[in-house]
Amino acid sequence: MSVLTHETRGRTGESTGSLAWLLVLGIVLAALNLRTAVTSVGPVLDHISSGLGMSGVGVGLLTTLPVLIFATVGSVTPALSRRTGEHRLLLISLIVLGAGLLLRSMVDSAGVFLFSSALALSGGAVGNVLIPSLIKRHFPGRTGTMTTVYTTALAVGTMLAAAATVPIERAADGNWHVALGVWAALAAVAAIPWLALSRSEPERDSASGGLSPRTLVRSKLAWSVAAYFGTQSMVAYIMFGFLPKILIDGGYTTGQAGLVLGIFTAIGIPVSLVVPWVASKFSDQLPLVAAFVALYTVGFLGLWLAPASLAWIFALLVGVGMGSFPLALTMLALRTRTSEATAALSAFGQSVGYLIAGAGPLLVGMLYESTGGWTTPFLLLLAVVAVQLAAGWYAGRSRYLEDERSLAS
Repeated sequence: MSVLTHETRGRTGESTGSLAWLLVLGIVLAALNLRTAVTSVGPVLDHISSGLGMSGVGVGLLTTLPVLIFATVGSVTPALSRRTGEHRLLLISLIVLGAGLLLRSMVDSAGVFLFSSALALSGGAVGNVLIPSLIKRHFPGRTGTMTTVYTTALAVGTMLAAAATVPIERAADGNWHVALGVWAALAAVAAIPWLALSRSEPERDSASGGLSPRTLVRSKLAWSVAAYFGTQSMVAYIMFGFLPKILIDGGYTTGQAGLVLGIFTAIGIPVSLVVPWVASKFSDQLPLVAAFVALYTVGFLGLWLAPASLAWIFALLVGVGMGSFPLALTMLALRTRTSEATAALSAFGQSVGYLIAGAGPLLVGMLYESTGGWTTPFLLLLAVVAVQLAAGWYAGRSRYLEDERSLAS
């Protein structure tokens, strides 16, 4: 029997010793992989679509797959976890993610590429839900610190796949298959700690198993968390998709717009280092909610109304405002008492949230095409920010999901 099968706990119920360090390593490596299936595609999408003969419908489906898979697979993750165990399920998800990444790098069929992409994204969707739950279970007294570790690794992995895929493709003489396949190796490395941890599956509290999606539908807190998560994700999807176009329409060159987008993406790393730690120091997170909404509002108004030469400054303000993402992830643990409840809230909040977010780029694209300008899209963004403020004002107050009367009745 493995020495890890008996989990060492400190006075706060936290994992300690070698097991704790193995868990930290496992969480970091897993987080690095959760977005590689998404952000490695965009930089070489033109080469993929032409190489596979993918139609416009196929390209549209490929870009929509992440939100669809994150929403659907994420919603069933708590049920899978109760059957399989959190450690074993995360190991399986990393294997599935790696297999999907490897398969899609080897195929010449658009249909198989879409299927294997869905497979890889399914592994990432499970990790999205499981990791907040694992942090709550193993590090209940260090939720802020461990969420900082998680969100920072997630941001680094997101940027790494976006930034390194094209250089890898060039090094491979323009072979996009190689550029995508490299990320399967990272998933294989991430699975190694969980091979050991799968033999140290913790006991689960069945008392929290009643927090099903049907139960959470009655919860105001669950809906406010979902709305907060969804609106911040919507802003992120819109900005990643349209910021270069906004800047180019304002007179920036393609290179300048790409540079601003790169800095805009990279700024999420230092923000992720700070936000969860700060959020965990206070019982209420309302000041952070208000601060990020203020940054969004000033940033969007500046991008819309200020001289184009200053657009990069306002873009960076929006980038800092996207600290609402690590804040949303931190709320999943801060608004629950147990890891089972964290998993349930994570699944509900992220599933509903990603469905909300997925509509954003489509709406902005339609509004821009129908009006020929950015006035209406920016009004939409400001409306989304207003909804985020309302949702965050409820979700950011000190309370616990398990204490809601609607769930106790």
